[in-house]
Amino acid sequence: MNNSHSGFTSAELRKLRSLKDPHGIQRFLDDQPYHLADTAWSPQRVLRENTSHCFEGATFAAAALRVNGYPPLVIDLEAEHDTDHVVAVFKHNSHWGAISKSNYSGLCHREPVYRTLRELAMSFFEGYFNLRRERTLRTFSRPVNLARFDQLHWMTTDQPLWFIAEYLFTIRHFPLLKPSMKRRLHRLDDRSFRAGCLGRAEK
Repeated sequence: MNNSHSGFTSAELRKLRSLKDPHGIQRFLDDQPYHLADTAWSPQRVLRENTSHCFEGATFAAAALRVNGYPPLVIDLEAEHDTDHVVAVFKHNSHWGAISKSNYSGLCHREPVYRTLRELAMSFFEGYFNLRRERTLRTFSRPVNLARFDQLHWMTTDQPLWFIAEYLFTIRHFPLLKPSMKRRLHRLDDRSFRAGCLGRAEK
């Protein structure tokens, strides 16, 4: 057994391997209810509880990708007047795709058709808004390989993964908009707002 997977039970590893590829991992996350609590569960805890939010969905997807032969990569999308969004990313034939859990319908899966991470990040722009209907996405980070946290047993620990979230705050982010672009942004129209909130979980 791969030492990086050793904290999972045999049944948990079989479940993760049964997801097979990014599409299977995304479907698994889509089938889970959105987790509204302010937690940072490990992928193993997400698997056991069968619920997750944005950050937990991304780290779970990274772990599931790793078990299925991909590097466990995530990027951080940083917003203004809004919360950040973390997504797991992967490459297929030199193009980037993403796996994501979100409370907004436009911020989930991305097919691997994007030539650069900037292209991938920009694909989230129109669907990334707050409840004041402001388009809020501003920057994206370089990819982070979560294997750097293996000594902290990030995939199976009972402790919260705030150390990953805190690390994402410290790394370089790249701007998506020029100041003049930000000044010209308009609020989202009613139809797009309602579509983006479709199925949104609320406390």
